[in-house]
Amino acid sequence: MQFVDEASIIVEAGKGGNGCLSFRREKYVPKGGPDGGDGGHGGTVYLIGDDALNTLIDFKYQRFYKAQNGQPGMGRQMSGRAGEDLHVKVPVGTTVIDEDTLEVIADVTEIGQVVLVAQGGRRGLGNIHFKSSTNRAPRRTTPGTEGERRNLRLEMKVMADVGLLGLPNAGKSTLIRSVSAAKPKVANYPFTTLVPNLGVVKLGLHEHFVMADVPGLIEGASDGAGLGLRFLKHLTRTRLLFHVVDVAPFDESDPVEAAEAIIHELGEFSPALAELPRWLVLNKLDLLPADEREAVADEIVRRLGWEGPVFRISAISSDGTDALVQAAYRWLTEQRRLENEDEEAAERAREMRARMEDEAVARTEARLGRKRKRDDEDEDDDFDDDDYDVEVEYAP
Repeated sequence: MQFVDEASIIVEAGKGGNGCLSFRREKYVPKGGPDGGDGGHGGTVYLIGDDALNTLIDFKYQRFYKAQNGQPGMGRQMSGRAGEDLHVKVPVGTTVIDEDTLEVIADVTEIGQVVLVAQGGRRGLGNIHFKSSTNRAPRRTTPGTEGERRNLRLEMKVMADVGLLGLPNAGKSTLIRSVSAAKPKVANYPFTTLVPNLGVVKLGLHEHFVMADVPGLIEGASDGAGLGLRFLKHLTRTRLLFHVVDVAPFDESDPVEAAEAIIHELGEFSPALAELPRWLVLNKLDLLPADEREAVADEIVRRLGWEGPVFRISAISSDGTDALVQAAYRWLTEQRRLENEDEEAAERAREMRARMEDEAVARTEARLGRKRKRDDEDEDDDFDDDDYDVEVEYAP
């Protein structure tokens, strides 16, 4: 299945049914009076989180979603039937943005979460509501109102606990294959990972966490180079980042310079994301002679000035990966416990998520602004009245 993480759709709620103008007509009941019923309310459009979906591909082929209109009222004080509500399933992790106002309507982060995106129109009133002692035969009704119509942008971010960060061919896909059942493509060339991959790391009964692998970053990614910037947003929902560094690059480049380039691109993309806890994972140690591995790893850590946790692994042989995932699980468990018991820790986590969402809105606003500017430039075809004053000569 094709991975699609952005889509634009149009949702339209149903129109409310009109009120009915009717008078009672029954034998032996002279001057029966008004009996026009009300119309039915228009259907409302909702989005609902569904864990069975992991892509927005369906919204590329169907972009218009409309709820049912309410039926008009009828005589004998019969109300019209209300329009059926429309429930549209979206993947968990979807952000819903109004393209016209750039307002973030909601974040669908839970299974079964329901979000109202277009309110159905209100019903019209029949003439029975307008009778009075001075107006016994009212001919007044009200029409049903139009339902809301909105242009929405859906942006999906995968829901994961741990995210993998690094250059192409650093061994991120090999790591997620080694510690989970995920089977992303692995090959001996860069950019084998073209879309995010999720893997569930199981350590025991009821002990697991989700790991996300995204396409590798390259230098200049914050200016649009490569694939990683497009998918880096998927790491904004993680709690912990593994910065995977290839200690023995096949092109003999400097691992320290590569790591510093990734740190720079991360900060340029999202200052809040750069502040997430990040562990240094030195990979491919099996490619170095056994007596040089410790020295090379220590030198990388020293030159980086790294003060956080450091793990030395070989993903392809699973050497050191068990200690890495065990430490990650313990850290995640402790973080959840702190957020449940310590209000300050919970508030810091909420503030961090709010900062990331604010940055995401700003990026979306800037991207849509550039798109509108391009569209405006395309509409300006530079023609003026003089362009049509062309003399045509016909050859004999």
